[in-house]
Amino acid sequence: MKERLVLVGNGMAGVRTLEELLKLAPEEYDITVFGAEPYPNYNRIMLSPVLAGEKTIDEIILNDREWYESNGITLHTGDPVVEIDRINRRVILASGMEVSYDRLLLATGSNPFIIPVPGSDLPGVIGFRDIADVDAMVEAAKTGKKAVVIGGGLLGLEAANGLMINGMDVTVVHLMDVLMERQLDKPAAGMLRKSLEEKGMKFLMEAQTAEVLGEDHVTGLRFADDAQGRASVVGGRKPGTTEIEADLVVMAVGIRPAMDLAQKAGLYCERGVVVNDTMQTYDPRIYAVGECVQHRGQCYGLVAPLFEQAKVAANHLAKMGIALYEGSVTSTKLKVTGIDLFSAGEFNEEDGDETLVLQDPAQNMYKKLVVRDNCIKGAVMFGDTMDGTWYFQLLREGTDISAFRSTILFGQHDLGDAGHGDETRVAALSSDAEICGCNGVTKGDIIDAIQTKGLFTLDDVRAHTKASASCGSCTGLVEAILSSTVGEGYEAKPSKKPVCGCTEHSHDDVIRTIAEHELKDMPSVFSFLEWNTPDGCATCRPALNYYLLARWPEDYKDDAQSRFINERAHGNIQKDGTYSVVPRMFGGLCTPSDLRAIADVCDKYEVPEMKVTGGQRIDLFGVKKEDLPPLWKDLTDAGFVSGHAYGKAMRTVKTCVGKTWCRFGTQNSTGLGVKLEELTWGSWMPHKFKLAVSGCPRNCAEATIKDFGVVCVDSGYELHIGGNGGIKVRVTDLLCKVDTEEEVLEYCGAFTQMYREEAHYLERTAPWVERVGLGHIKERILEDEAERKALYERFKVGQKVAQVDPWKARAEGEAAHEFEPLKISA
Repeated sequence: MKERLVLVGNGMAGVRTLEELLKLAPEEYDITVFGAEPYPNYNRIMLSPVLAGEKTIDEIILNDREWYESNGITLHTGDPVVEIDRINRRVILASGMEVSYDRLLLATGSNPFIIPVPGSDLPGVIGFRDIADVDAMVEAAKTGKKAVVIGGGLLGLEAANGLMINGMDVTVVHLMDVLMERQLDKPAAGMLRKSLEEKGMKFLMEAQTAEVLGEDHVTGLRFADDAQGRASVVGGRKPGTTEIEADLVVMAVGIRPAMDLAQKAGLYCERGVVVNDTMQTYDPRIYAVGECVQHRGQCYGLVAPLFEQAKVAANHLAKMGIALYEGSVTSTKLKVTGIDLFSAGEFNEEDGDETLVLQDPAQNMYKKLVVRDNCIKGAVMFGDTMDGTWYFQLLREGTDISAFRSTILFGQHDLGDAGHGDETRVAALSSDAEICGCNGVTKGDIIDAIQTKGLFTLDDVRAHTKASASCGSCTGLVEAILSSTVGEGYEAKPSKKPVCGCTEHSHDDVIRTIAEHELKDMPSVFSFLEWNTPDGCATCRPALNYYLLARWPEDYKDDAQSRFINERAHGNIQKDGTYSVVPRMFGGLCTPSDLRAIADVCDKYEVPEMKVTGGQRIDLFGVKKEDLPPLWKDLTDAGFVSGHAYGKAMRTVKTCVGKTWCRFGTQNSTGLGVKLEELTWGSWMPHKFKLAVSGCPRNCAEATIKDFGVVCVDSGYELHIGGNGGIKVRVTDLLCKVDTEEEVLEYCGAFTQMYREEAHYLERTAPWVERVGLGHIKERILEDEAERKALYERFKVGQKVAQVDPWKARAEGEAAHEFEPLKISA
């Protein structure tokens, strides 16, 4: 007979324990779960997006009812446990049902703290803790106009944002003079407040609530005097009489462990249910995990520690008995109303600590590291949190940062997409580095799922691991892990989902609207499409910058600050902070003087490594940032232009020697490759774009796995599209066969422009061709001559603007402001 395991509490910590237990000992127990709410296990972290209308309740369900059934788990919802009979080992429910147990797992969570002031029990005063609270707020917003949120922490700010989106006039009341004082220092909190005020949120700081006003329903709040005897709210009223109107009051001032059930059962409790390092209570048959728990004097409200507790509890329930929970070092990666924040450790310095600060007001970015004995003690970041996971790893492991202290504020590097730099960044993380804080998923979990289950897409990873399935702030890291694990074959599949959290519109909606309504700058797009954020974010701005540039090359001015760092710096940043430089070699051709010039540059600037790339070019590795402009000048003086190896752009045209030297060659493939590269170089694309020309069907230049490939045959040229190399290879589709080089150039330009105008940003040609269909492409390029020629003409117009060498411009001092150093203090 199996032992009987009863779980009291159907939240994230308890069900995660069951998930871990099923991995270790799937046949050990008959499991019964009791939840007070009428829903299966859902992600409580995602209540804010539900309130804001960004997610539905179904979308935040972590384990649906089918999951319980498929794992043989009996689930009871909407019927809370009201008593634990420890003597007879049974639980008693509100409905009167009694269920026996051999092992009991308590995961009762926490309750919102309601300030005990007069009127706090009035209708219209609620907490923000579960789906019922969200429903109540949405209903209140339909009739009420003014809302007050008490509490300027994460939960309070998220509630305020959601109520604003629902049309309410919202004021946040906070007892302290700093928002989110447990996660942010004063400079970061100040930047946060400024950003939120720009969105329309109001604040009353250092305000202590004295009374909730109203008789049958809340009508407002009255505030107490502050410590100096001044009214907490400036308004010209006498001290102690300051009031504010409210149709709804949300109290988000903290949580308290839900331990009433445990106390009633006689379990030892202090601030929470006290457990040891095996997650056992004072009754060895009863375990406890989550927010209801007190371990070594500490209660945790973040997801990561709760999931660590879940692993230990599962280990002992599986009777392995080898895991211990010794407490957690916590980090918080937050997404407050579309603003990225990160904090970890002790970020307020003490005597003997040193602080490293990087601040860029123009980019609304702030980083601060607190260092003691050359080890990171704490970190706080605002705006740019890409390297938070790395900083947290250094903090947890006590890494000595002496060797890279001078560059640590710049992170491992600063890419915003799943490109070369992100792959290097995640490669440096240990397998136990937490990637998804919402669901407690590590890098090792993701790699294991990719390798054992054969995953190739972001949706696959989300489905199997839940990483990136919640707030989405870790999506870039997950995509980078996919890319580095699977290889170049991975591409994020586009969807009809919104471009980002700033809008409800998809990529296709934005592309179509920009063209149809002749929107020619970002403010016009933001205004016309009613963007939720006035200036967009790091996800949508690069996409919009590209769409505007592709559609209106002569009218739109490229916004350098909306590009990723590699494109801003015109070089690939490497993991040690140096850059790689790739001069363009048209068609792979070079002369002795070209090679001498590159060799001279390498000697002059002490370039530590040179390498011939797969695209028949020479890559110079280890170039210092300060050496880039003079190095570029020397290269441009020698006749080279940028190879755009760093960009979402046309990279290179690979060629074979063709009939000039090869006895099998049918056409001059090298010469045609040079013409194609001269036609297409400098062109910005939705993603990297590669071409190749093979001189005969032996295909030595691998033209049939390129974005645009040409295979020369005796009677002309075969044109191939939509190929992709890497582990997940996609062979090209045959577009057509043409007779002349002039036709090759025209068809190439037309296809390229069609891709530039229709594809989603960061979508390679391979998934684009599969998405729109080969028939759609042939219809516009093969069957409609006028349309093909129009596409070709638009491509050439764009090239008149695009074919300006960025290296030469930077070397001559143009756009020099893009490369100015940030303000750094130590």
